[in-house]
Order: sequence, then C-alpha cells, then structure tokens
Amino acid sequence: MPTVVPAPYAKSRPLPPYRALFAVDAKDFTGLPAVQHGPVSQLIPELVDQALERAELHELRDSKRFPANTGDGVVFGFDPALLPFVLWPFLGVLDDILGAYNRQCVGPRIRLRASLHVGPLPDADRPGDGNGTARNDTHRLLDSRPVKAILAAASEQVTHLAAVISQRVYEDVVLGAYTGLHPDRCVEVPATVEGKNFSQRAWLYVPSPSGNLVQAGVQPREESAAQAGAPAEPEPDPVTPPGTPYSGNTQHVGEGAAVMGSVGRDITYTGGSTSYHGTNQHWGGGDNVAGDKRVGEAGDRR
Repeated sequence: MPTVVPAPYAKSRPLPPYRALFAVDAKDFTGLPAVQHGPVSQLIPELVDQALERAELHELRDSKRFPANTGDGVVFGFDPALLPFVLWPFLGVLDDILGAYNRQCVGPRIRLRASLHVGPLPDADRPGDGNGTARNDTHRLLDSRPVKAILAAASEQVTHLAAVISQRVYEDVVLGAYTGLHPDRCVEVPATVEGKNFSQRAWLYVPSPSGNLVQAGVQPREESAAQAGAPAEPEPDPVTPPGTPYSGNTQHVGEGAAVMGSVGRDITYTGGSTSYHGTNQHWGGGDNVAGDKRVGEAGDRR
C-alpha cells in the first residue's frame, strides 16, 4: 500500500515531539583521496562518541534518535533536556578531542563544523523519522557562510571546531541560563547559504579561536569602499597604506574574514554586502568578524 502524503491545512493533527538536533561535518572532506573517505567517515562518529563519553553524556550517546552518517559527518536527534550539556561542556570537550587527535595523527586533520537546533520532528520508530523543517534547517546552518568562513580563516593547528547555534536554542538555553556557555562567548551572525533560499539569525561559538583570524581579509578603506560600490567614509585616523600590517582597531574587509581585538574566545561576524557602523568596522562583500578576545582568564578551558 503506497504511503499517504497528508495535505497541508486540511485538518488539525498532533504536533510531533520536540527533538534537539546535532550535526557535524568535516572541512575539506571531498578534497581527500578516495581511499581515505571510508576511514574518515567512520572516524568522525567515533570521535563524537568519545567526546560524549568524556563529557559524561552517556545517556545521549546510548539514546540517539534517527542517527545518520552523512559521509563527511553525522547527525542525530536527542532529548532537548540535554541541550544545555551539549552546548557546555560537550562542544569544548569535542574540540579538545579533535585537537589531541590532530596533534598525533599521521593522516588528514579532522576539523569540524557543528550545528545545534531544536524543533518538532516525527519520532515513532518508523521510516522517515527525523525528517522535517527542523532537520533541514540544521543542515542549512551547518552549511552557512559564517561557520565556513571562520573555520577556513582559523589556524588548523589551534581551531578544530566551529559551532553555529540556532536562534531558538540560543534563546531557550543560553539566554535562559540553563547552560554553562555564557552568552558573551557567542556572537550573532546572519546564517545564509550560497545558492539556497535560507536566511536565519544564528550564533557562532568557537571553543578555540586562533591568531589567523586576525590576519584574514584586511585591506584599506578606499579599496573596500570601491568594492562595495560606496564612497569611503571619513575617519579621524589616517588611512592605512596598502601592504601595511594592521595594528589598530579599525578593519576594512572586502572578501574574506577578519577579527578585531586580541584573540581568545568571543567573536562577532557579519557577512554579505552590508555596511556596518559600529565598532569602527567597515567592509564590502566579504565575511567579517569582530570582538574582544580574552585569554588566560581564570577558569578558561584550553
């Protein structure tokens, strides 16, 4: 008997249960030699499970809902009550485990993008469980420009994980103070995906930012304004000549990603062809990151 596809708005029906969603995928997976695809595809869920074990999330490790190996990553649903613990400490522990693996591995480095979301999804031990808008949005967040830009700009020696958190998770869990992840460690970003009709407010969290983020995409104001098609705005400080290393608190970004401030944990990103007038920062059509990076504070995890 063929599956019956329900007609929308024809009648009311029960709302599916809310499920949290976690997804990761590996940077540059498709660039690996074919012989490495299978082993890396198997390794990623093993590293995720190691992090769940070390973060004492045994319950989650053993009760994943509709788990799937995507080839270059994994995705699974879980009880939303565990979201606070996935945000903190799990993401930091996963970053540590990836770093330890990458320091001793002889094969390709494993650097991951992660996304976290929550929403109603069918979960009745039937085929098709876990499919719905929340699942789609989880993967769109994972593929969004900000998280890709940050991981691409960061040092592969230091930054092993970049996570994007949906607005719903941020409001309910982070702003609700149910998690040990402080809001000041998260940065609002416009999550868009090239070639897709997707745009959402989201939040970036990078457990271990690195110095390379400071260097990416910096250029003088006139060049940036010309790329953006807008006149350069006056500023009190002299315009930095081309080729001069950045040393102040004003950045001008065309294509790429940039960070303002000393590098530590908290960053701010804005993408697209936007003109931003806060924090003395201006850009053209690139990806832009700013924020106060504090390191070495008491209680900071490395």
